[in-house]
Amino acid sequence: MGGHFGHGHDVHDAAPVRGRALRLGIGGPVGSGKTALTAALCRALRDELDLAVVTNDIYTTEDADFLRREAVLSDDRITAVRTGACPHTAIRDDISANLDAVDALEARHPGLELVIIESGGDNLTALFSRGLADRQIFVLDVAGGDDVPRKGGLGVAAADLLVINKTDLAPFVGSDLDLMASDAARVRDGRPVVLNSLRTDPAATEIAHWVRAAVGAAHAAAS
Repeated sequence: MGGHFGHGHDVHDAAPVRGRALRLGIGGPVGSGKTALTAALCRALRDELDLAVVTNDIYTTEDADFLRREAVLSDDRITAVRTGACPHTAIRDDISANLDAVDALEARHPGLELVIIESGGDNLTALFSRGLADRQIFVLDVAGGDDVPRKGGLGVAAADLLVINKTDLAPFVGSDLDLMASDAARVRDGRPVVLNSLRTDPAATEIAHWVRAAVGAAHAAAS
């Protein structure tokens, strides 16, 4: 099951899906809450899905270390990739390090159903290569400004799911959630948008439901 998002100049073909885990990319700007969302999804899904995580940081393993400290999965299910350059490169152009990390996780855990690949912070154009991720969630932070959805960009417009995150902060930063939702709907051509706050819904219920459905659809397509 290939991703539904547009891929522009993607140089990689979609990977065959039979006999492997669904790969879910989570991207978005710095500070949008990608790692916290990844942690929430691990907690929500770990008792029903066989899953693992690959994190991407430029120089450090900080995101992976955070997930390990939070004990969202066992340590051997969390792998860090140091990209050494713009994270966009490692999730779209030269995806070899991420593919190696995914392969190593699948070798350690042959029954994997889901691998979450979290990208380091990048701009609004960041999309995962279809050769790496089957589905992508793009995460925005309301504190980034309520004009961000209407500015578009490939990540905002074309990801399989757009998450407008940290909605509990909207009254404090002057963001209009209704405007953000309507602008997002206009640029996304019917693709889903979720407004989310981990402070009020630590389980990220609606997003976890979307992920479950994506995994189920992948299994059905591969059978």
